[in-house]
Amino acid sequence: MAEFKKIKFLLYLAFVAFFVALPATVSAANLYFSPSSGSRAVGATFSVSVYVSSANQAMNAASGVVSYPADKLTVTSLSKTGSIFTLWVQEPLFSNSAGIVNFEGIALNPGFTGASGKLLTINFRVKTAGSASLNFSSGTVLANDGQGTNILASLGDAQFNLAGAVPTTISPTTSSIISGTPSAPKISSLTHPDPNKWYALKDAKFTWTVPSGVTGVRLLVGKTSDSIPTVVYTPAISEKEVNDLSNGIWYFHVQLRSANGWGKVSHFRFQIDTQPPDPFAIKFAHGKVAIDPSPIIVFNTVDEPSGVDYYKIKIGDKNFFEVDPNLITSNPYALPPQEPGKNTVMVQAYDKAGNIAIATEEFEILSLKSPEITRYEKNILEGNLLEISGKTYPDSDVDLFLLRKGKKVSEQRVKSNSSGDFTLIWSNKMESGVYEIQAQVTDNRGAKSLPSEKITITVTSPTLFRIKSWATNLLAVIMPLIAFVVLFLFTVWYGWRKFFILRKKLKNEVHEAESAIHKAFDLLKEDIREQVKMLEKAHTKRQLTEEEEKILKKLKSHLDDTEKFIRNEIEDIGRG
Repeated sequence: MAEFKKIKFLLYLAFVAFFVALPATVSAANLYFSPSSGSRAVGATFSVSVYVSSANQAMNAASGVVSYPADKLTVTSLSKTGSIFTLWVQEPLFSNSAGIVNFEGIALNPGFTGASGKLLTINFRVKTAGSASLNFSSGTVLANDGQGTNILASLGDAQFNLAGAVPTTISPTTSSIISGTPSAPKISSLTHPDPNKWYALKDAKFTWTVPSGVTGVRLLVGKTSDSIPTVVYTPAISEKEVNDLSNGIWYFHVQLRSANGWGKVSHFRFQIDTQPPDPFAIKFAHGKVAIDPSPIIVFNTVDEPSGVDYYKIKIGDKNFFEVDPNLITSNPYALPPQEPGKNTVMVQAYDKAGNIAIATEEFEILSLKSPEITRYEKNILEGNLLEISGKTYPDSDVDLFLLRKGKKVSEQRVKSNSSGDFTLIWSNKMESGVYEIQAQVTDNRGAKSLPSEKITITVTSPTLFRIKSWATNLLAVIMPLIAFVVLFLFTVWYGWRKFFILRKKLKNEVHEAESAIHKAFDLLKEDIREQVKMLEKAHTKRQLTEEEEKILKKLKSHLDDTEKFIRNEIEDIGRG
């Protein structure tokens, strides 16, 4: 019974171990190269694809770093054609200086299951003879299990034998078929003169010399380098034009015949590529809108059959510049520093036959905050130093521009300190006049700001300054005196005006008083005259006494005197 329990326990452990180990076996995935071996000649181009094998479990992501000998191989381009990846975490990148290729992509749900899922194709050119090994420095394959389990089990490698260079000319046959037959003719071409160059011409024309005694010629155009021509021309011709050839490497074969038979064969190589590189796009590693003045761009394309030769780049309305051959394939590529604002970049990809593929893209460089000028003298004497202080980004270059009548006449640069403060003493002599000053900052990345708001500086010559000072001092004395005279004249005018108004008012009142007195005196006078008349009437009736006679005479006399006196006084008041 104890032995039975022991056997049962061991079987249970074996069963558990089997199912624990099963996922590691079933879920194994591999990264490998295809082809993984071969021989290539120096100068030749060839392609190696990176594959994933995940036969028993779906995978949805993979990454890797491929290493290659940079002294023997050069990556000309990367191709994503036929890749199982539908989304790239980052664009495949390579560096010919470091000898590495980086890739990281995603195969969206349900992922990939199979033995040969192509991830990427690497196009190489052979630089030197020797042995070249390709291997993975690192790699991952993640299962489509919702947890991102790494199911990578092994990393493959590849080995290539790099032989001597491809011959630049095809030597004619060196041995005669029959003694005394014509030697191999020398073939030349006006349309495709260099056997090692590519030409974007589908029509090719060839010429050769026909010596005396030659009775016929055999020709052939084909893809094999050492074919024997079969098309006979009698009598012999000395030139031939072949039309509408397809792209690729071709050979033109010529053989001459004399009375002794067919001679040696000449083989002439020529290359045709009329197709531009594959369409491609320009991508910005950090987005189309950035503050970095040297945006990093990525552009990759391939060309069949001649291959991409070089790139030209044009930014905005500036001239094209050719990318250094060592940087052509070193994507990503950093553009030269750009000014703030929107711009357009154009990349032209040239193949070896001169065919062009073009890509364009817009981008925008954001500007830094403009410097702030915090201290300066608005007015200085000619010959005196101008000192300007301000605030901006730390450890940055500040350019100050001196403008006169809207045109820049001078500029100077100063470095801000770790706190962003800067001070500049203008070293150039400034003539008298009115100037404007602006500041612009450039940080250590080359990012720039827009020019700051203008400030105005007035420079005065010493003579003008003395005249100005004398005039100022003179005005300091004259102005109070003028003010006193103006005040005095105003006071006199104001007093006279008041006196005139008062006098006019007084005349009106005197006139009114005179009228009133005249009326009152006339009434009094009339009343007295009535009294006098009454006395005179009484005199007619009776004899006035002597005393009454005296009173009557006095009344008349006093009345006349009073009237005369009042009239004179009123006239004196009116004249006064």
